[in-house]
Parts: sequence; structure tokens; C-alpha cells
Amino acid sequence: MTSKITAAITAVGGYVPETKLTNADLEKMVDTNDEWIRTRTGVSERRILKGEGLGSSDLAVPAIKQLLEKRGISAEEIECIICCTVTPDMVFPATANIISDKLGAKHAFGFDLGAACSGFLYGLTMGASLIESRRYKKVVVVGVDKMSAIIDYSDRTTCILFGDGAGAVLLEPNTEGFGVLDSILKSDGSGRQFLHMKAGGSVRPATAETVANKEHFVFQDGQPVFKAAVKGMADVSAELLDRNNLTGNDIAWLVPHQANKRIIDATADRMGLSHDKVMLNIHKYGNTTAATIPLCLWEWRHELNKGDNIVLAAFGGGFTWGATLVKWAY
Repeated sequence: MTSKITAAITAVGGYVPETKLTNADLEKMVDTNDEWIRTRTGVSERRILKGEGLGSSDLAVPAIKQLLEKRGISAEEIECIICCTVTPDMVFPATANIISDKLGAKHAFGFDLGAACSGFLYGLTMGASLIESRRYKKVVVVGVDKMSAIIDYSDRTTCILFGDGAGAVLLEPNTEGFGVLDSILKSDGSGRQFLHMKAGGSVRPATAETVANKEHFVFQDGQPVFKAAVKGMADVSAELLDRNNLTGNDIAWLVPHQANKRIIDATADRMGLSHDKVMLNIHKYGNTTAATIPLCLWEWRHELNKGDNIVLAAFGGGFTWGATLVKWAY
């Protein structure tokens, strides 16, 4: 009998740009204040990628380089790059292809995956299935977004939330039962009316009018998104535990998408998890969309022990949401 192959995370990398945009900075730009932002969202500052001609690939490349260095392998050994993003460098080619070129990953195929804030979870499940199929042995999943490119800094409802960043993991085959063990992924396209970017796609291509109307920025109707996120993320995390006969006591860490501290708290409560088992860096980076979960793994990598059960949970535009169970491999 051949042993069951799972996809283990064998290295993690992360990158955030140096420029900080603080709540104090935003007070000068829109009608808001630090206390209001912190109590409603949990965000104190976010990172912004500054510089001419820089895009999501420029955030992803240093994160992946770090991961290769840690694992002691070259870019030429990567077989596939899955780039989870809603802010690609260009409409086409895929940002994954641009990343491959900048890294020198000459033997990798790659593609972009757009599932907004759930992108990394979708990508992790896709990457795991490529490993489980025994077809590939080294798959990189990177969650990256340059949200500053699509945020209207005169809209006080959205500009307080988002930042730029990238986080990446390397997936490799494992036969000891470590790695990605289960995922429950969901989507509901009727939620698109509450969270979307109106123009720039094939329905409303860019025109002078769409630019003048500010239709190339994130639009969010906060209340319905908040309600759906609390329910979606909490339900699916609880279902994942049930399905695997686990309780909050069996979980070392919850790694939630960093959208809003109140959504994160609700998910932890629903799982019966004490808040000291929840990874939280929203105060430093804001919502980096597909990058939030891998950035948490990167920041907490020294706290993770081999055999730890961790639950990754997300909710994003689409609507998309899901939860993934990972047994830490190193």
C-alpha cells in the first residue's frame, strides 16, 4: 500500500513595504480619528508600497526569496507558483508569470487566483491538491495585494482598512500526516453588490467617465459585509472542527483573515478558543487582503511547533469564505 501523501508547509516568507500610513496621517486626509478607527476596526497603521512602476510582484518576490533561503533551495526548483491576488500587476499576463521571471523560476508554471480575502485559502487548497496528486513536489502559494492601488484615499469608509503586503508558503509532499488536512470553501456571488470594484473589467472597461466617477476603487457597503463575514467565518470554522472531531482545546492557533478585530473575536468565540490563541496583526498592517493569513504565519513562525493543529479562516469579496485545518510540519 502506498502511504497517503499530504501537502506540508515546509517554509514561510513574508514582506511588507517600509512606508507606514498611520491613523494620525489619515486624520489629515479624511474626516476620521485614531480612536474611532481603532475601536471599530483594530487598525493603527498600515504599510504602503511607494515608488514608480512597482506592483504586487515586487511585494511577492522578496517574500518568496526569503522562503527559498530558509529552505535552502533555488528558484529553479519551484515547479508551480499560485499567486492569490485581486491587484495583479496587469490584467494579463498573470502576476505569477511576472514573479517567476523576476525570481528566475525557469521551470515553474504559474497562474493567478482571484478570491479576494479568501484567496490564500483557495490557493492553499489548490496547491495541496497538486502535491497530493503526486504530480508536483514543490509548489509556492503566495498571497499578495497592493491594495493602495485600488483605494480611494478620500473615502473614509475604506481607506482606513487596507494596506499592502505579501506572504508565501512552500508546499512539499509529506507522508507522516502533517500539512493541509481539510478545507471547507464556500462562495456566494450574490454578495458582489456589497463589495466590488465597479469598472476595469469586461462589463465596464476603463473610460474617461469611469475614471472620473471613481469606479476603479474598492466599493464596500460595510454593514451587510460585516454581518455575512461574522456568520460565514464563524460557521465554517465551527463546521471544520466538528467534521474533524476537534474542539477549541485541540487547536494551537486560529489564523484569521485580518479584516476587522470584531469579526476575528466572534470567530474565536464560536470555536470556543481563548483570545490568546488567535494570531492578530491587523493593528500593524491593516487588511492586506490575500496576504493577511500568510503574513500571520510568517510573524508567528517561531511560536509554531511541529504537530500543532491550526485553523486558517477567511471571508472576502465575492462573497468567498472558508476554513482550512493544517497540522504544522516543522
